[in-house]
Amino acid sequence: MTREYGRELGIRTRAVHVGNDVDKDSGAIKRPLTMANSYELPYDPSVLNWSDAGANLYTRNGGTNQRFLQERIASLEGGEDCVVLASGVAALSGLFFATLNKGDHVVFSDVTYIAVYRLLNELFNRKYGVETTMVDSSDPEKVEAAMRPNTKLVHIETPGNPTLKISDIRRIADIAHRHGAKLSVDNTFASPYNQRPIELGADYCVESLTKYINGHGDAMGGAIIGRKEDLDIIRAQSQVNLGGVISPFNAWMIMRGSVTLPLRMRAHNENAMEIARHLKSLPCVSFVSYPGLEDDPGYEVAKTQMSGFGGMISFGLKAGHDKCNEFVSHLKIITSAVSLGHDESLIVFLGEDDERMHLYDKRFHNGFFRFSVGIEDAEDIMSDIDQALRSAGLL
Repeated sequence: MTREYGRELGIRTRAVHVGNDVDKDSGAIKRPLTMANSYELPYDPSVLNWSDAGANLYTRNGGTNQRFLQERIASLEGGEDCVVLASGVAALSGLFFATLNKGDHVVFSDVTYIAVYRLLNELFNRKYGVETTMVDSSDPEKVEAAMRPNTKLVHIETPGNPTLKISDIRRIADIAHRHGAKLSVDNTFASPYNQRPIELGADYCVESLTKYINGHGDAMGGAIIGRKEDLDIIRAQSQVNLGGVISPFNAWMIMRGSVTLPLRMRAHNENAMEIARHLKSLPCVSFVSYPGLEDDPGYEVAKTQMSGFGGMISFGLKAGHDKCNEFVSHLKIITSAVSLGHDESLIVFLGEDDERMHLYDKRFHNGFFRFSVGIEDAEDIMSDIDQALRSAGLL
């Protein structure tokens, strides 16, 4: 249902309708939750491929709620097909497991989710003989210089977690393809509302559905979007044979949450821009990293590939380690918790002893905050920040 009436349907319409239909059994106008792990076999089951993921057979091979969600996510991302798995990390590891072999080489962003850092900097090379090179992917020339004849995959995050570093998807896609490699982009910080890597030339897009697409902090899932021929391999190897399947309940919950993605993202975008500007105005704030600010290092690239700049901000305080924690302890509306993309604002203090701090630019070296701006009233969020700073003696 991506195209109707001779034109492309808008993202708000697709978020409501794609993957949904009237239930034929009950007449309900919403797809029901099907909590089954097995489905009725045909008259002669001996003809079946027991690892087939294309038909309802066994929920590890795929279930109805998963398939409905995959249809919606593929549409929102502008992709041909989608595989939904149990978490964002299941999607990342499933992509790497299915696409990489011993002796292959991967180039990946130096600012990336901790699980990617573990998988590519430690596990895949030590366990499976995959060669890896970590680069500053905000500089396409460094990506180009890292390419080898055996490079099979370039993996980037943009905006990057946790510093919000921006990488040029179009330019890096061109570099990867000229060298016979494929490009995967973790789009979790942006969401398909703000950025669609497949439309910018990426071969794979990865989303942690746990974050913005679900949006309510109550279900986990991950998705890989791309061409069907590529995703069939991932589906067979990383879903059926590794068993990283999403539960029917979580698929149903994320389907439900995704309906309001466009509405929520408008609020996240607007709030984050206003709050980033407010933080910059405070004398006790040492820096603000947000790609929507005109003086941000990634602004010029971000505005060419993003329609909105997202709800994530990183910032520092002119304060020591203990004072930073004291500031967080005084917050009342903003919650100190990991994860991001929830309806509520979340903050986490990343201290200077973080093992990857040396990879970040010097602004971050004394510790900083990763701030997931929620959909509350912006005035209330800013007031909460200000009162916490005053209570900590910083404002």
